[in-house]
Amino acid sequence: MKLAIFGAGKIVNDFASIVDDLPGLVVNAIFGQEKDVPAMQKLQKTAHIDEIYTDLDKCLATDTDTAYIGLPNALHFQFAKAALEAGKNVICEKPFTLNEQQLTELINLAESKHLILLEAITNQYLANYKQLKADLSKLGNIKVISCNYSQYSSRYDAFRKGTVLPAFNPKLGGGALMDLNIYNIYFIVGLLGAPTEVHYLANVERHIDTSGVLIMNYPKTKVVSIGAKDVDAPVTTTIEGTEGSIVVSGPTNVLDHYTIKLRNQQSQVVDVKVHPHRMFQEFLQFTKIVDSHDLKFAEQQLRQDEVVMHVIDQALAESKIKLG
Repeated sequence: MKLAIFGAGKIVNDFASIVDDLPGLVVNAIFGQEKDVPAMQKLQKTAHIDEIYTDLDKCLATDTDTAYIGLPNALHFQFAKAALEAGKNVICEKPFTLNEQQLTELINLAESKHLILLEAITNQYLANYKQLKADLSKLGNIKVISCNYSQYSSRYDAFRKGTVLPAFNPKLGGGALMDLNIYNIYFIVGLLGAPTEVHYLANVERHIDTSGVLIMNYPKTKVVSIGAKDVDAPVTTTIEGTEGSIVVSGPTNVLDHYTIKLRNQQSQVVDVKVHPHRMFQEFLQFTKIVDSHDLKFAEQQLRQDEVVMHVIDQALAESKIKLG
């Protein structure tokens, strides 16, 4: 995979730290604004990037086959669309888009051009998540799942004083649902599929959710998922079944390990990860998908992305939150 990176922020720097560990990946371009040039120059050294671009058309004219969109949330749709129109496969950071309508447009465009379109959502590719899915049947009938990803934002104090930074800006796709709870939604949808009912009880300040409780109803399972940027609490997920439970300590986008406890048996800690960095396995898979042009796999993932975005649309609508 010949990659062009769009952006030079935190997530791109996180990704750049594992480039050398990924066989078959070449990063031959990075695109950003003029003010990003110093940051891109540092990334150029870290990730061994051939060229730096501040002109999008020139970047898209290179022989890269895939664009990795690591830009702020509100820019995902615009730049993913531009890359697809230029004939590039696209890997886009979460959240894919700000709403389901935008995602549908990208999917239709990718399908019309026979291009790979993928969302970078770490937990779906982690070995620990795949093992957890395999262990789920041991729990019997899954009755209740509770997720809590509460992480006090370093930007919340400024927000309370009236300074609205991107993390809390509805026009830029901010808020707790899109930043943190989205990982929990993917975790749940990956296990159970589409819910029959969605409700979002949000703490809304200045038209954005600083925290909220998402309720997802399934015929036989009830799910409560908390995402918060205005409080701190232990980050944990518990899956409760008739024959036992699974507890994930830590965020669902990392899934460092989990503990399974079956009735009348000893607890067992499970950790089968293949790399310490949470982004390694997704990009290892992305490289294989692009190189083999595996449209079938990409399509399967997109169907799940549509379910997640539909859940998000319902949640935001109920809370009267408008993004973008």
